[in-house]
Amino acid sequence: MTRPSAPPSPHLGRTVKVSVEVPAWTFAKRRADGTVDFVSPLPCPWAYGSLPGEAGGDGDDLDALVLDQRGPAGSTLSSTVQGVVHFVDAGRTDDKLVCAKQSVNRRQRVAIRAFFRVYALAKRALNLTRRRTGTTQVVGLEWR
Repeated sequence: MTRPSAPPSPHLGRTVKVSVEVPAWTFAKRRADGTVDFVSPLPCPWAYGSLPGEAGGDGDDLDALVLDQRGPAGSTLSSTVQGVVHFVDAGRTDDKLVCAKQSVNRRQRVAIRAFFRVYALAKRALNLTRRRTGTTQVVGLEWR
C-alpha cells in the first residue's frame, strides 16, 4: 500500500532524534506532560515517540517509532527514517515516521501495516467517545 500520487516524503533517509513517550510493549500512550492520552487494546511493540520541535500535520510534534532500539520514557534515540506510515486521525494528517538503523525488511513491514490497521480501529472508537469527527485510517505506507 503506497500513498497515491504524492511526492516522496522529505523525511526519508534523515537521521532524527526521537523522544520516547511510549516504551516498547507498553499499552498507555501519554501526552507530552506525562498524563495518559489513551490506553491501547494492544501494546506497541516498538519505542514510540516524537521529534521535539518538528510539528506534524495535527499540530503536535511529528510522531515516530523506532524498530531496533529500546529506551525508557523520556529518553532520546537517534535513528534513520526508513519509512512513513501516512495516517489520518479524525480528518487530520498524523503521519508516523518509521526509524531504524537498517532497512525495514518485509516481515517488519507486514507487522507495521497490521499494527496500524488495528491502531486505526482503536483510534476511531476513541474519537467517537471524544466526539471527534472525520476519517481515521492508514492512507498508505512509504519506504526508503
